[in-house]
Amino acid sequence: MGDFVNLTVEDGVGTIRLDRPKMNAISFQVQAELLEVATEAAADDDVRAVVVYGGERLFAAGNDVKEMAGLSYSEMAKRVAGVQAAVTAVAEIPKPVVAAVTGYALGGGCELALAADFRIAADDATFGQPEVLLGIIPGAGGTQRLARLVGPSKAKDLIFSGRFVKADEALAIGLADRLVPAASVYEEALAWASQFKKAAPYALAAAKTAIDKGLGVDLATGLAIEQQQFAGVFATQDSQIGMGSFLENGPGKANFEGK
Repeated sequence: MGDFVNLTVEDGVGTIRLDRPKMNAISFQVQAELLEVATEAAADDDVRAVVVYGGERLFAAGNDVKEMAGLSYSEMAKRVAGVQAAVTAVAEIPKPVVAAVTGYALGGGCELALAADFRIAADDATFGQPEVLLGIIPGAGGTQRLARLVGPSKAKDLIFSGRFVKADEALAIGLADRLVPAASVYEEALAWASQFKKAAPYALAAAKTAIDKGLGVDLATGLAIEQQQFAGVFATQDSQIGMGSFLENGPGKANFEGK
């Protein structure tokens, strides 16, 4: 357990909780702790899905500007890989990941939300990549993941202007996937994650790999990735359990073993 980021596991769902009052500013220490807990969540077989949560007030209002303000080019060049690594570690958790977004998800906080597979946001939440207003750009994946999620022209609009995006617009452009009352965000995210507690984990991991890796390549290469992942799941016991259960009992009744 870190000072500002921790992982708790209950009934198959892991919660990665940011807790750095008062704005959950993502410092270099927060990044290191986030990398550690994301790696732990990825490796823990008891974790079947993950919720990323910043608390009832807000998700995360950006990177720690005080830390970055005095850094030179050479100093940031040494740190930038670590800046990206923490968010990438969340994106690469081989399990379903949902961001439970309350309040603000700005800058590095927005980039962290983008790393999730699904985003459930409060109906009064605010997203944004306002880095250009500080004379910099997103550096933890925002220029890449936002463009892939909402399209390049909309991503350029948001990143070039640095403007804030209210919840209804976030939903309309695909930056948020579901809006709920603020008091229900975490519970709704838990419910979404809980549907995967008894799913076949290797099949989910293979599907996530095929989708995510396929987004960065041409169609033919993406189809080759899918072929590889599709064939690979036939090495699992769960594939035999699932297909056997389907033939005997119909769909949706398999008891997977995670093997």
